This record gives sequence, C-alpha cells and structure tokens, in this order.
Amino acid sequence: MVPDFKVIHDSVHGSVRLEGVFLRLLGRPEMQRLQGVHQLGLAHLVFPGANHSRLEHSLGTYHIARKMADALTLKEEERKEVLAAALLHDLGHPPFSHTLEEVMADRLGLDHVDLSKSLILGEMRSLTASEARLLSDTAGTREVLEEDGISPENVADLVFSPRSSEVAGQSLLDVQDGQAHFGQTNYLRQIIHGPVDADQMDYLLRDAHYTGVAHGTIDLDRLMQTIDIHHGDLVVHKGGITAVEGLLVARALMYTSVYFHKTVRIAEMMLCKAVEMSDVKILDGIQMETDASFTERIAKQGGYPGRMITLLKYRELYKRAFALYMPDLKEEELDHLLKLTDYKVRKLKEEEIAARAGVHPSEVILDMPERELLISEPRIGKTEVPILEGDRVRPLSRYSPLAKALQSRNVFDWAVMVSCPARHRADVAKAAAKVLLA
Repeated sequence: MVPDFKVIHDSVHGSVRLEGVFLRLLGRPEMQRLQGVHQLGLAHLVFPGANHSRLEHSLGTYHIARKMADALTLKEEERKEVLAAALLHDLGHPPFSHTLEEVMADRLGLDHVDLSKSLILGEMRSLTASEARLLSDTAGTREVLEEDGISPENVADLVFSPRSSEVAGQSLLDVQDGQAHFGQTNYLRQIIHGPVDADQMDYLLRDAHYTGVAHGTIDLDRLMQTIDIHHGDLVVHKGGITAVEGLLVARALMYTSVYFHKTVRIAEMMLCKAVEMSDVKILDGIQMETDASFTERIAKQGGYPGRMITLLKYRELYKRAFALYMPDLKEEELDHLLKLTDYKVRKLKEEEIAARAGVHPSEVILDMPERELLISEPRIGKTEVPILEGDRVRPLSRYSPLAKALQSRNVFDWAVMVSCPARHRADVAKAAAKVLLA
C-alpha cells in the first residue's frame, strides 16, 4: 500500500512532510508549472547559483507556516486553510517571477496575486487542451480543496486580501488611558502576508542560500517560540525582539544586494522591453507559461524582441549610462522625478531619450523602481511589527532604534537609472541628462 504522505528533502529546511490534501495539491499541474519559474527571475545572470524555483519556495513557505500553526496551536480548520494558502500563495506567478509585474499591471490590469486567486477559484485555465488530453489527473485546485472540505474562497482570501485590505501587522488604536483594538481576526492572513510571515522567512533564507550572499540569516526557532495571537492579530513577545530585528536587517540587506542589484535590474528591464515590443497578445495565457516556454514565444517574434532574448541568453547586457543618486538630489528635484513612477510617463521619457540620442527605442531603458517595489513587495517599508509586553501591544520602533532607522532606509542608492548598449553610452548619457534634468 502506498503511504498517504511524502517526505521531500529540501536544501534549506531539510525534511518537509506533506500528506493528504497537501500532497495532492502539490501534484496539480498549476503547482508543477512552478518548477519552471525561477524564484529570482534573472538574478542567476549575476548570482550563478540562483537557479531555484517558485515550487521550492512554495514548499518552504508551507513548511514554515506549518511550524507557525503548531506554535500557535491553531484549530484544525484554520490550520488546513492557512497551510493550503501557504502552499498555493504563488500559484499565479508568471515566468521570471516578479520581473514582469509592472508590464502585466499595465497591459492586463493584473498581478500575480490576481492570477493566484483566479487559479485557486478555478476561474482561469491552467492547461492547454492538448496538455489536458495527455495528463491522467487534471482535477483543478478548487476541486481538490473542496473534496477535502476546505473552502477555496477562504484560501483565496488569505492569499489575496493583504493587498486589498492593507492589513499590516497589529491593528490597534493608541488611546490616552489604554489601548483600543479593532475587532478583526487577521492572524491567518498575517501568517502568509504580514510583517513577520512564512513567505518572507522562507524567501530570505532560500535566496541567501542560493545566491551565496550572507545576509539572510534568521533565528527561525526563536521566532517560533515568541509568536502569539493577541486580539486577533499575530504578535511577537518582547523576548523575540532581537530575532525580529535580525529578520528586518536581513530583508533590507537582501533587497539592496540581490533584489535591486543594478545588473539584475538591467537584465530584468531588458526582458520587460522585449515583452513591450512584442505582439499585444504575448501575455495571453501567461498563467500557463514557464520561463523556457515564454522565452521561446518571445524569440519567435523575431525582430527587436528576438534580438533582446538573444542578448539575454548570452549575457550581453546593457550598461548603465546615466544615474541620479538619492543622496545627491534636492527635495524639489525628487518631486520633479516623482512623475516617472507612472509607467506610461516613463515609457514616453525613454522614447524621448532615444530620439535625442539617435538610437532605437529598444536600446534605452529608464528604470525607477519605486512603483515596481510597491507592486511586488508592499512589506518592505513595514517595520512596525507588533510587540506584546504583558497585555499591551506596541510597535517595534518603540523598543528598537534599529527598526526606526530601517523605516527611512532606501533599498537602493539610485533614484533613476538609464541603461543602453555599451556602444551608445556617451550619446544616451548626454540625452538622458537633458531630458531628465530639464
């Protein structure tokens, strides 16, 4: 008799056990697609070891969520819902993970969270007709959840709601003679998306492991010992402050050194440029594509999109031609540049720079990452982890000057970066200065 569980040997967490409904969810085609999606997009062009997948991260998030559920002694129904959400939270990630988020938001009005929700609820196809004919078990995620008595709507809500409801840690009101709390039950969704959650604990540990960057150290055991539920929110006891500080520092340093590394950004923006110059239908059915299949689709476009894919394939990357740095900018200059956070405005400026430099629009990339950062990682600025001392909850910054400092720390030192092929650097630099500093 085949046992109803499997133990998967994970490079970060060791043995990860899955049984019952979670084992069947792992076998869904939409989950298995994530084996073909790089967790860190194109970061492997800078950090050669960064070839881990979204499937690995999903398993790791499930494993940490299971530890959190045990530490919080959740009821069985809550436990099942939150573990399903942890396993499925990245189900809708497009090829190359966060790389295409802004292009998708502009073209489709969707991001990976919307796609994840649609796949969980069975509102979107996960297989082509020819693929479905070849597979023996094509039951969707929704069917598998319902067969086990788990509400797909509740699971989708845990995956989706942080962006829509903007729940960020403890919902509390400070009043003069005590504290008043909103009557909400947020802890389940905060296990998935909160200031201290299973998702970021796994990706920081995993990404540090595979990139070789020694910034992702987190005291996972101490965090498990000090988390609790208070007035419906996930909190950390005062004794866990040092562990929380460690997580926040790891997050800040990983964003600076890996996620927003300038060469990683240039490679990602080159891929975005290839998509922008492709047929308008290039993003149709994006939820069914892997990195490899989507790259092939773009390459078949030929012309400038195909050329860009070839450059990426052989790592002939654009070079930084012009940049404006945060410490060098006056307040009025920063205000002037804020309009570039609008995707369409930025694209127009790219065309203007290209025209002035006398190069093709595909050869100029203008990057200002603030909006992309807000789309893909809304937690980065949220250091207000709720700390429980006795029966009172206060934000971490009340106890930790380090947390307060991290609130004002930028994850990158440049405000604007313009890149282009190396042979055009001088012309593009001159044009960018005229266009952006006018």
